Amino acid sequence: MASVDVPVALLGYGTVGAAVNRLLTESADDIERATGHRLRLVKALVRDIDKERDYPPAGDVLTTDFREIADDPSIAVVAEVMGGLEPAGTHVLELLRGGKHVVSANKQLIARSGAKLFEAATSTGVQLRFEASVCAAIPVIKVLRESLVVTNVHRVLGIVNGTTNFVLTEMEGGKTYAQALAEAQERGYAEADPTDDVSGADAAAKMAILATVAFKSRFDLADVDYTGITEIDPADVNAARQLDMVIRLVGVAQHLDGHVDVRVHPALVDKQHPLAKVDGAFNAVMLQGDAIREITLEGPGAGGIETASAVIADITTVIGTMRTGFLQNDAAWRVLPKLPPGDNRSPFYFRMSVEDRPGALAQVADELARREISIARLLQHQNGDGAELHVVTHQARQGALEDALVALGELSSVHRRSRPLPVVSDRGVSELGWA
Repeated sequence: MASVDVPVALLGYGTVGAAVNRLLTESADDIERATGHRLRLVKALVRDIDKERDYPPAGDVLTTDFREIADDPSIAVVAEVMGGLEPAGTHVLELLRGGKHVVSANKQLIARSGAKLFEAATSTGVQLRFEASVCAAIPVIKVLRESLVVTNVHRVLGIVNGTTNFVLTEMEGGKTYAQALAEAQERGYAEADPTDDVSGADAAAKMAILATVAFKSRFDLADVDYTGITEIDPADVNAARQLDMVIRLVGVAQHLDGHVDVRVHPALVDKQHPLAKVDGAFNAVMLQGDAIREITLEGPGAGGIETASAVIADITTVIGTMRTGFLQNDAAWRVLPKLPPGDNRSPFYFRMSVEDRPGALAQVADELARREISIARLLQHQNGDGAELHVVTHQARQGALEDALVALGELSSVHRRSRPLPVVSDRGVSELGWA
């Protein structure tokens, strides 16, 4: 059977766009054998045609005119790899409304504008696919939307930002936060402006997308409670080591008692837990549900080639399912309420500096007890101000613990206090040796 020629266009031709073109060119025969289609890059929208580029496309592929893509009826599939909210958002919306299938690697766009984009895709019967927007080469969206379509997934837990994971791994080796971040930038794991990564915003956008797909209810960035890694101190890293744990930036989305809670925070992760073994710039996502118990997907979560491979996988799926209606509908079809602020429960870790005098520790324990919070483990170290306490609680309501920390911060015996970090472990207190 003769293969079908499929003209493809790109919005953007940076690192990912060049990698998409390279893979389409070098793997053209493999793609054709697998799909019966010959994918051919015919246009790529850029700002500056004369800019030097890795793997420049041949001929007149580069253009600064969006109309050459939007108005070309031969182009059925467009991959958006330009990033940012605008003009990417306006372009993608017009393409969908014009009846073109779109594949996007843009996490912020999908997290913030997913509802509007899917409404447009559904109205014209085209597909919007976004595998590359979450964990690059890790096919977690495909697994959730297709392989687990009838599975009641109730929890998604993961490390979904390679930059912060690399920084925290380097801090375990003795580097300060600033030294580890500089190393990440030098190796290309962090941007010159790493704010989205280290603030937790990048991971929060990804968790919003995962929660939307997993629970079939719309969540955007504003629905995610997130904190970054900028306040993690070597003292926290050392305390985690003494507790046989590591610190990771962990995203969690869970559907519990009719409510959904989506958050991203640094957490102390038990070294026996699968996420503790995810080092460097790698990502991992754990899916938990009624029929599957637990599935863990792990691999590189960033990089030009890795992201490009996910983009092309989505393109091949689109061309293999054109005109079938397969997954053209929005993943979100119901409304689930968010868990009220502060109602999430977990064991927590926090650190505070107190005066080294009789009764100081009793005051801490008393404020916690008033809010039905008990101490599971306590580490105490001398410092110049007195004593530094590293406290791990039994499972507690976060709002109650935060109230206790506010009250403790008003005591004259307390000099400094940290934000509470959740503890991630499948083992109980007795198994951890804390009983």
